[in-house]
Amino acid sequence: MLWASLFTTPFGLTEPLFVPEYWMPPSLLDLAETTGFDIESLIFCFGIGGIASVAYNLITRQVPQEVPHAEKSSPLHKHHYKAIAAPFVAFPFLYLLPWNPIYPSIASLFIGAVANVLCRPDLKRKSWIGGLLFLIYYAVFLAGLEWSAPGYIDRVWNLAALSGWSLGFMPVEELLFAIGFGMYWSGVYEHFTWRK
Repeated sequence: MLWASLFTTPFGLTEPLFVPEYWMPPSLLDLAETTGFDIESLIFCFGIGGIASVAYNLITRQVPQEVPHAEKSSPLHKHHYKAIAAPFVAFPFLYLLPWNPIYPSIASLFIGAVANVLCRPDLKRKSWIGGLLFLIYYAVFLAGLEWSAPGYIDRVWNLAALSGWSLGFMPVEELLFAIGFGMYWSGVYEHFTWRK
């Protein structure tokens, strides 16, 4: 969990890509509004990375085991780094398209999830369930946010720039991000550490 959290923390530095096109969150010292960067995004990215990476194992009580040496020589295993890099390679190209920056983020996460499963078919179940578990966690988080600060999502998200589809008060883009994030990050640790 800590390993994944440390790895995802720097993604909080991408906040200027989303402010104000996707949202304009209040932040400590008004950093998001004045610089595009904020401390809260680093904390958020730290938290979601760790949770997405361990949710499946916590629920199923499965402990990752080392991939047997004979399996490591499988032709599919020659593509680990391509699978892990897929969303990072896809994002810059998708970002150039004329759409809100949340959409290339979502598409890149799904590309990464598919690449992970193509490289490691044994992670397919974990990816799907990891995506659903993180979606549930994220939806509860959004519900808590809306419950504790009614109307917050309407005030902070740039809903006019999004699809207009929502599940109650939750923009569908947030839910798609959650599924994609959970699907991708639930298997990254196994790729890096040769676990299954």
